[in-house]
Amino acid sequence: MRFLWVGLAGAIGAIARYSIGLSVDQSRFPWATMGINLSGAFLLALFLAVALGHLPVSVMTPIAVGLIGGFTTFSTFAWEAFTMSKTGRPGPVLIYVAVSVCGGLLAAWAGYSIGRAVY
Repeated sequence: MRFLWVGLAGAIGAIARYSIGLSVDQSRFPWATMGINLSGAFLLALFLAVALGHLPVSVMTPIAVGLIGGFTTFSTFAWEAFTMSKTGRPGPVLIYVAVSVCGGLLAAWAGYSIGRAVY
């Protein structure tokens, strides 16, 4: 049954990601993917900081793996960074990779810190 809940939650996360991607102009820079991944890192850390030890795995897994995992997208980040690197403009791709990786770690730290402080 957990597989079904993970799949349903993953569909919701993927639809949310797709909707955001459609509503944000990404013709010059992958703003939507970066924002999705940064907010996803924050939300996952916040959720797990609060949920670990308080919610059963049967509840945490669909939310963490399904919903938030379906929302975020490392593969799109990698593809966008790769294709940006082929444009001959190293500045934007370096900014994208640095902000995505370092910003993701900072977002996770912030989510964890807030989650621990609140709960």
